[in-house]
Amino acid sequence: MRRRSFLTLLGGAAAAWPLAARAQQGERVRRVGVLLASAAGDPEYKSFTAAFSQALQRLGLQEG
Repeated sequence: MRRRSFLTLLGGAAAAWPLAARAQQGERVRRVGVLLASAAGDPEYKSFTAAFSQALQRLGLQEG
């Protein structure tokens, strides 16, 4: 009977181990990328990227 109890305990621990490992992960890092088809010195491009950055900051995201 001891052997059966030991194997049950061992099987239960092996089944619970992946759940415990997943619970220890930290917060995901999210990345936002933007592709624009314009020249880097274009004033419209600069105003768009500035507005986009401000909107992301208001949402709580930070650059870098």
